[in-house]
Amino acid sequence: MNKGTPTANKISLEALSLRYRSGVQALDSVDLEVESGLFGLLGPNGAGKTTLMKILTTLLRPTGGMARVFGHDVVRDARQVRSLLGYLPQDFQTYGQLRAWEVLDYYAILNGMTDRKKRRARIEDVLALVGLADKRNRRASQLSGGMYRRLGVAQALLTDARLLIFDEPTAGLDPAQRVRFRNFLGELSRDRIVLLSTHIVADIGSVCDKLAVLNHGRIEFEGKCRQLADRAEGRVWQTCVDDAQYEKLRSEYAITSMVDTDHGLQLRLLSETKKDPGWESVVPTLEDAYLWLINTSDAYEQAA
Repeated sequence: MNKGTPTANKISLEALSLRYRSGVQALDSVDLEVESGLFGLLGPNGAGKTTLMKILTTLLRPTGGMARVFGHDVVRDARQVRSLLGYLPQDFQTYGQLRAWEVLDYYAILNGMTDRKKRRARIEDVLALVGLADKRNRRASQLSGGMYRRLGVAQALLTDARLLIFDEPTAGLDPAQRVRFRNFLGELSRDRIVLLSTHIVADIGSVCDKLAVLNHGRIEFEGKCRQLADRAEGRVWQTCVDDAQYEKLRSEYAITSMVDTDHGLQLRLLSETKKDPGWESVVPTLEDAYLWLINTSDAYEQAA
């Protein structure tokens, strides 16, 4: 099927670019396709992730290239695109004095749901879906961090969106809430596309099969999580050192983890080659590979 047709069941980006009036190149010729399930967009703060999310949600217009959502151009067909997606921004906020169901009623009205009976029925459906049915009358300001994020997801689901876009969705959640929320995202992705944008590697590795890494406005990697980890094979080393050795290594290499043991500081570090006989090659984790890729990208950017 031609990816430009309105029935195309995917997100397509072709040479997508955005340069701000200040001269900052936020996105630089991004090519990407997302077809189904839960897809992760990983990158450091300032990489261009939020800019990309805002283009897909029609909040920003690109200065070059093209973005299509299910075959609809985000600029030319902005109204159709908005009708197909739900968006949870990183800084989701709402009126704290409103009860949970009232918050959703407010957003439903903004989304053009004018039939009161149908609107209330949909609100009850999404409250049940996100596990807040028994909190429907609790004021938004009284919800826990995890519940508040789920309320944000609920507003994104009001239109039964085919595409859900979540920007840093686990920000502000404690570890237990983060795990529960990631599992919930996996459930949501069974019958729709869920695009998860984050700088937290664990959020991607635990629920996403495929991801793209964005840095300096460019796609540095696109593929399966395991494929990214494999790229760092032979570049991740483990060693045990004292404090003085640690200070020297820290100034020369990227250290991905450090554990204080009875025998000294156990480090995992990145290097293209084995520089010391005491180093042991270890199997890269997704986080090791991500940090290796970002460091390589940063070094290239500085040399350019």
